[in-house]
Amino acid sequence: MSDADNYEASTRGGKSDSQAEFEYEEKGLLGRIHSILHHSPALVPLIVLVLAVIVFGLLNANFWRVSTLSLIFQQIGIVGILGIAQSLVILTAGIDLSVGAMAVLSSVIMGQFTFRYGIPPSAAIVIGLAAGTAMGALNGVLVAKLRIPPFITTLGTWQIFLAANYIYSANETIRSQELDAEAPVLKFWGSTFEVFDARVTYGVVLLLVLVAIMAYILRHTAWGRHVYAVGDDEEAAQLSGVNRSRQLIQVYALAGFFCAIAGWVMIGRFGSVSPSASTGQLGNIQAITAVVIGGISLFGGRGTIVGMFLGALIVGAFEMGLRLAGADAQWTYLLIGVLIIAAVAVDQWIRKASA
Repeated sequence: MSDADNYEASTRGGKSDSQAEFEYEEKGLLGRIHSILHHSPALVPLIVLVLAVIVFGLLNANFWRVSTLSLIFQQIGIVGILGIAQSLVILTAGIDLSVGAMAVLSSVIMGQFTFRYGIPPSAAIVIGLAAGTAMGALNGVLVAKLRIPPFITTLGTWQIFLAANYIYSANETIRSQELDAEAPVLKFWGSTFEVFDARVTYGVVLLLVLVAIMAYILRHTAWGRHVYAVGDDEEAAQLSGVNRSRQLIQVYALAGFFCAIAGWVMIGRFGSVSPSASTGQLGNIQAITAVVIGGISLFGGRGTIVGMFLGALIVGAFEMGLRLAGADAQWTYLLIGVLIIAAVAVDQWIRKASA
């Protein structure tokens, strides 16, 4: 029996899958619904997304156009990648409030190393990705080794990274014309190609690839199962042989790496390297919103990257649908707020019913 099998057996408390299914069947329809949601947390956001697409399409047929759907994907490109980073951390029962700041600082490092120090753009990109990974690892060390709560740790590093971003860049923006002339590779993910008469950016393709890769890793590798184990029951995970500190540092470092990738994508999306990009302030909230609506539990140990991706799409669909319907922008915030509360309520119900 493998380590993963041993862990899964221990977390079930010796109960087999068939025993669990029998208990749910005894509870009737509500029990079966709970069982489905417990094993498929991405199902709720999928239903919400389908309903949103149908409703907004009926309100305005332009919503169903390929070009409109393509634009929604482009709008969630950065948030989706930040959401992957946030998902990894939240699955370990943590939270990272610094993802937006890490993305912006990484993008500034890429730009400044190219234009200030004359380093080849490809090398500057590698340096920026390494810097993002190092920032994430710093968060991991503070959480895992010093036992500082993730909320406090990342609240502090968010402000540190954001301040360092302004200080290091001297609040200087590198404009699109300069990038086109000397470092077009920095804008690569903003380049487009045509699919069914719609323009799609390479950043969208990157997001889909990263979601697929991380979904596979979390579901089918021992490392992925250890992420869930730490978030679900830290003590049980350690008794099963999972090195908690090492796992957390790896998770936060990988989250930092994804934030740096988001920073690179951000350059292509916005067409410039700007230390005052809105992602530094709003990226954290947007990523957490996608994670929560996507069915990932804020208490750790449950949820999927695919669910987060669906959550990001829901936010994008609501923003675009309400805009096409001519509604006030505040309705978007109102409805997303309702979805967040509803998502947490569903998660609480599932956990309570599982107890």
